[in-house]
Amino acid sequence: MAGGSIPHFQNDAGHPAIEIGVKEFMCVGANPPFDHPHVFLDMGNEAEKVCPYCSTLYRYDASLAAAESRPAGCAYHDKAA
Repeated sequence: MAGGSIPHFQNDAGHPAIEIGVKEFMCVGANPPFDHPHVFLDMGNEAEKVCPYCSTLYRYDASLAAAESRPAGCAYHDKAA
């Protein structure tokens, strides 16, 4: 994703799976202060990836925008200090 920022996703609600529109992303776990290390994940040629920290299953869906998720509301946006 050269030239852009890497989308971040969180799973406060404990969804078993989250569909996203990118294959390279960051998982933060839950929203701070309950987050885990913000880990970069890359699905490569696969369509799914499990976060090694929180075990959230992410599934690629090409119909979604880069920072969009299904269920909605799982995109994480860092709040400026």
